[in-house]
Amino acid sequence: MDEGIFQAYEDEIQALEEEIRLLTEKYEDMQQESTFFSDEEILKSINSFQRATQGETKEHASLSNLKAQLESLEADLSFLIELTGFNFISHSKKTVEKTQNGTLQKHRLSGKCHSLSFQLEFQLLEMENNEEVSAVVSDLSIIMESTEDSNVSKFLSRTEERGDLLTFFRSISTYAEWYEHRKHTFLHFKAKYPEIVSLPEGLLGDFMILRNPKVSGFELMIVWKIHLDEEGITTPVLDLLPKIPKQVLEQRMSSVESIPGKFRSALRLFGIEAAIENLIKVLGSGK
Repeated sequence: MDEGIFQAYEDEIQALEEEIRLLTEKYEDMQQESTFFSDEEILKSINSFQRATQGETKEHASLSNLKAQLESLEADLSFLIELTGFNFISHSKKTVEKTQNGTLQKHRLSGKCHSLSFQLEFQLLEMENNEEVSAVVSDLSIIMESTEDSNVSKFLSRTEERGDLLTFFRSISTYAEWYEHRKHTFLHFKAKYPEIVSLPEGLLGDFMILRNPKVSGFELMIVWKIHLDEEGITTPVLDLLPKIPKQVLEQRMSSVESIPGKFRSALRLFGIEAAIENLIKVLGSGK
């Protein structure tokens, strides 16, 4: 056989042997990699994955519970705001002094009761004695709308002197309710009888004017004050002031003079809204 041909066969055989060797090594490496994880290790991985999945499920359930609790708290807060009229906007506190006998803190609070805004600043001394906690309010300062009313100003000054927060919240709640009631009542009659009812000072004023468009110069002024005394007791005070042309007054003096008294009697018998309604109807009829 030709020596060149023999050498070619020899080279090809060596190349095949080298390829077989490389394939054998690769196969062995693959076998080692496939058996790298034991059954125990695979089981651990499965358990770990299950725990992670359960954790995500629990976390999702926890978030759902927190969302439900938040919605419940928001509903409770809305109910309390509607019930009491109080909506606290901001609150801050700062520790002024802390001793073995107690803690002195300075508070700042702002909010609204219905449509009336207020701001409070006070110091609160909390003392613990025989597992009982007591608190004393001092340096109370109150800023509030409608302080142009001298009765309200006197009440606030008296409350500041006493440091009586409870009386403030209780009394202002009642006062603000009457304040809102008056405003809504004025709005109701102004919308229902626009040709007869006018509000010279707007909804925040304390009176409204009734006029019969067919009778020139004849007016009835319904004055509605909300009296708040120094003890925090609120009382609505209503009265009627007629403005009558001179010629009508001379002709019908006795009947005109009786109008305020009849209005006050109607207030006691029928209440505020019904008394005003009846008065407007009578005025509108021209009787």
